[in-house]
Amino acid sequence: MASIHVGPDDKQIVMCGSETILAASLREGIPHAYACGGRARCSICRVTVEEGLEFCSPRSRGEQVVARRLNLSPDTRLACQTKIAGDVKVRRLVIDDDEVEFTRRIAEGPSPASIGEEKKLAILFADVRGFTALSERMSPYDVIYFLNRYFHNTTKVIEQYGGYVDNYMGDGLMALFGHDDAPDAAFRAVSAGLTMLQEVEKRSGHFEELYGSRVRIGVGVHHGRVVVGTVGAGDRQRMTVIGDAVNFASRIETANKKYGTELLISNEVHRHIANRITVGRRIEHAVIEGKTGEHVLYEVTGLKPTCEE
Repeated sequence: MASIHVGPDDKQIVMCGSETILAASLREGIPHAYACGGRARCSICRVTVEEGLEFCSPRSRGEQVVARRLNLSPDTRLACQTKIAGDVKVRRLVIDDDEVEFTRRIAEGPSPASIGEEKKLAILFADVRGFTALSERMSPYDVIYFLNRYFHNTTKVIEQYGGYVDNYMGDGLMALFGHDDAPDAAFRAVSAGLTMLQEVEKRSGHFEELYGSRVRIGVGVHHGRVVVGTVGAGDRQRMTVIGDAVNFASRIETANKKYGTELLISNEVHRHIANRITVGRRIEHAVIEGKTGEHVLYEVTGLKPTCEE
């Protein structure tokens, strides 16, 4: 019968069936920290196998991904993925009392999203071009008024297309589409971006009369996998998204400055909606700041007319 000795708790556990190390630890009341719900999406539950590595199951595909990313040694295993077929001795790596208590509160929280939920979303970033130079010619009160007016208008557009604003950042914003699992999230995000450009252009003449300069914005859209979760502490917690796809969407928006465009989308977005948009430029071998390799971006200039029967 397989058993496991867990340190530094100095507990010997007889394994039940094909349960994992994490499942056995939690069954015996060991405060074994984890953050992703035991899905091999984090490394918080990892243990060092001190004896009996040969009795441990091979790494699952998910564990292989984590091990490669963090360059984990063979004796460092994810407890949520590892099953045993003999006597094994391990030491859990997250043993700080504060972290254990924090993890327990997450696990016992009212919403599974508090520990993170994976979703595929369309992510839109928008930013006012040259806002620093513009704001130097405006009083602080005018800056606040302008930003509130701009955010009011753009938020209405985003909500019109079924998205919501996740965050306002200075003169920029991040909006998400597909949180309701709608299949056309990428198209709705691009449609919102085009309408935002139109709304800004309509009001730019008035702004030029007041401050001597027209307003322009840049928009970037990407579609990818993110983790939706709660961040913050105490009464200042809020839902947000984190992941490489978020960073990529932001970098795509910034690339508008380099390529002299207003709305750029990733190849992933184009793959979803290629037959529904008009493309001005296909930018091959685009170098994205903060991202390795070369990428393909598309400048969106409009939507193709729909045929009504």
